[in-house]
Amino acid sequence: FFGGAPAGPAGTGKTETTKDMGRTLGVFVVVTNCSDQHRFRDMAKIFKGLCMSGLWGCFDEFNRIDAEVLSVIAQQILQIQNAIRARLNVFEFEGTAALPIKWTCNCFITMNPGYAGRSELPD
Repeated sequence: FFGGAPAGPAGTGKTETTKDMGRTLGVFVVVTNCSDQHRFRDMAKIFKGLCMSGLWGCFDEFNRIDAEVLSVIAQQILQIQNAIRARLNVFEFEGTAALPIKWTCNCFITMNPGYAGRSELPD
């Protein structure tokens, strides 16, 4: 299971649905409200915690993050997904030579497209 990216108008339950799915499967979901102040190093710290604990991360209003930062974050998420796909127990991630990873960790992003101050994400 590699996460998801629900998109839609504000107030339609994207974050709540992600939290409910985690609750149903017995996994705690950590919700982070994204902003244009997020930097890739901050996100890497969150991702490291998710990998080591096996928790799910829900990044609410992900498209508020600056486009330059989004490209780096996309590579970080891909690196985590590749480690899960390869069934690795440890992997190299953002300066950590042997980061332990639990295969239950996941990344979900929610977006409200079309609002001012938000990046349009490519398909």
